[in-house]
Amino acid sequence: KDHRSRFWGVYRRVAEEHDSEFLERYTSDMDIVLVFSGLFSAVSTSFIVAMESNLTPNPSDTTNVLLTQLIYIGLGNLAAAGSAPATPASTWSASATALRIQAIAYASLSMSLLAAFGAVLGKQW
Repeated sequence: KDHRSRFWGVYRRVAEEHDSEFLERYTSDMDIVLVFSGLFSAVSTSFIVAMESNLTPNPSDTTNVLLTQLIYIGLGNLAAAGSAPATPASTWSASATALRIQAIAYASLSMSLLAAFGAVLGKQW
């Protein structure tokens, strides 16, 4: 046989061994990334749902203001009933801290889902 054909045979065998080790190692790494990003996404989503109430006004505040206005109207004090805003939701705004924390939580969830998407693409490739 020719020296070149022997070289390519050895090269092929060594390359196949290296490629199989490489694929096995990175397939297991992608499995770990998928599990971690799935768990992180679940935990992050539960925190986002729990923090969602900080971004909306309390409905009982609206009920209390409306009941107070009805009491004033019932007592004949129309001036006091008209001085308060009809709904406190019109004057309510979320705190800057709550908005920042919510934005960071959504960003971390997005990055986790992007990592899972990349791992799935890597496994399918």
